[in-house]
Amino acid sequence: MTTIAIIAGTYQPDRCGTAHYTAYLRQALAKQGVNSIVLTTQAAATAIDDPNVKGVVTDWGLSQILSLVRAVKSTAADLLHIQHAAGTYCFQRPIFLLPPLLRIFGYRKPIVTTVHEYGWWEWQPKGIPPQFLEWLKMWGQQRGWWDREDGFLLTGSDAIITTNAEAESVILKRMPNYTDRLHRIAIAANITVVPIDRQQARQQLRQQFGWLSDSFVVVFFGFVHPVKGIEYLLSAFRQVVTQQPLARLLLLGGVESLALQAEAAKSYWDRLQLLVKELHLSDRVSMTGYVSGETASHYLSGADLGVLPFNHGVTLKSGSLLALMAHGLPVIATRSTPPDPDLLAENLLKLIPTRNDTALTEALLKLIPDRAKCDRLSATASQLSDRFTWSAIAKAHDNIYQQLLATKNSKFKVTTS
Repeated sequence: MTTIAIIAGTYQPDRCGTAHYTAYLRQALAKQGVNSIVLTTQAAATAIDDPNVKGVVTDWGLSQILSLVRAVKSTAADLLHIQHAAGTYCFQRPIFLLPPLLRIFGYRKPIVTTVHEYGWWEWQPKGIPPQFLEWLKMWGQQRGWWDREDGFLLTGSDAIITTNAEAESVILKRMPNYTDRLHRIAIAANITVVPIDRQQARQQLRQQFGWLSDSFVVVFFGFVHPVKGIEYLLSAFRQVVTQQPLARLLLLGGVESLALQAEAAKSYWDRLQLLVKELHLSDRVSMTGYVSGETASHYLSGADLGVLPFNHGVTLKSGSLLALMAHGLPVIATRSTPPDPDLLAENLLKLIPTRNDTALTEALLKLIPDRAKCDRLSATASQLSDRFTWSAIAKAHDNIYQQLLATKNSKFKVTTS
């Protein structure tokens, strides 16, 4: 049986999308016969009741890097898998030194890195002339020693996994010689579909929020955050209810996350509640806050239409999008720039410009009364979501693990024969 060690910048699945993904991946891998332990911060490990989640560092600063090296070397895991998104490491850069430091200290097991985000943020240290820094980044990248964004993290990994086409494209453009190490494995819905009779779900949802039985429920699903375009959605919905008085809006998801914590989260929540009141939508809009996965799934099963008005557009790396589609919902979403090549535009969902409440209003008013169009989008979404399952994701990961381990064992036999 294979055992892997996973490094997670944080492991708080209820507050972080990357941690949530990692938790689902671990569950799916276990069904494939792959055990896992998580190496994370002491604070994150303390908050999780799981003996296989171990706090090995206090933070991701430079002073902790040798503690991390020792923790990795002390595990009996067959390989190391680093889950990387800059924000989960509080934008600390020492993690980029880990692969070469491990090799220096004698670690010979395979290293895999999953890149959840890439191509948007780079280290800009103070005190170094920008022109010299740019030259240094490119000089090392051209030689395959490091890459300009993630230092030694990717060049020191035996396999690189991306979750989306955008990141894959940028990596290949910068490091074309790394094609044989690069693998793209899409994510899946960030909640499990919990079976329930759809008519029962519809009835329960409307009763829960005091809505009429024939209400048309539009649902936003995911962390409620300033970059999610909620203000545009509320503005659009104010116009929608003037023509569709039975329309109701459900903002389904918690507000507190690693990206929006404590007082900032409460302030944003209060701001949205005030906006709902100012737009005279209090009896037509409900905000759930954080709910369990089962409750969220039942609410989605009872809704009629999904909407994701993200300020930066939606791609197939959105677990919220995949969750809406997995529940058979037609979806209106904002178009990313550049467009996600895996999204088939009108055949999959209704795509609209970002930060545009007028376009959102028009899209809602066209789809709400058009049951035939909703049904077509729903059917297409359901078919596509069948391709994005955690079992398939786990199998693809295990294939990579076994290939790396077989190569490692082959090299060891040659060296020692």
